[in-house]
Formats: sequence, structure tokens, C-alpha cells
Amino acid sequence: MPSSIHSQNYQLFREMLVNARLAAGLTQVELARQIQKPQSYVSKYERGERRVDFTEFIHIGTILKIDPRQFIAEYLQKTSA
Repeated sequence: MPSSIHSQNYQLFREMLVNARLAAGLTQVELARQIQKPQSYVSKYERGERRVDFTEFIHIGTILKIDPRQFIAEYLQKTSA
């Protein structure tokens, strides 16, 4: 069994975060500045080298203007299909 960071569901979560960043019109560098982290931080979680925990997700989501309820509902819809 693959580790959860390499599972298909976690890959979907990462893809959704990348798409949200792109939809917000931000580069990795711009997002990193706003969350006060190096660009490598964003790159690593987008590539699956680093896990995003709940509080990080909420912080990133706030910057990207993600509605967490809508994001989770979309994720659940895609993972249950």
C-alpha cells in the first residue's frame, strides 16, 4: 500500500491546490511570499515531497480565497466517483 502522501487521493488534493493557485493568478513565488515561506515550500507540497496539514491548508486557502467547505465537497465528489 502506498504511503498516504503518494496515494491517488492525495495527488488529487495536490492537483486541486495547484489549480486553485493558478485560478487565483498567483505564481509559486507570489504565494510563498504571502504565506511567508520560501518558494521551495510551495514547490515541495505541490510535487508531493511535503505534506500539507490542516492548519496549513486553511492558511493557504485563505490566501487563495478557497471556501474550505466547497473545496472539501468537490474533493469528496471526485474521490467517490
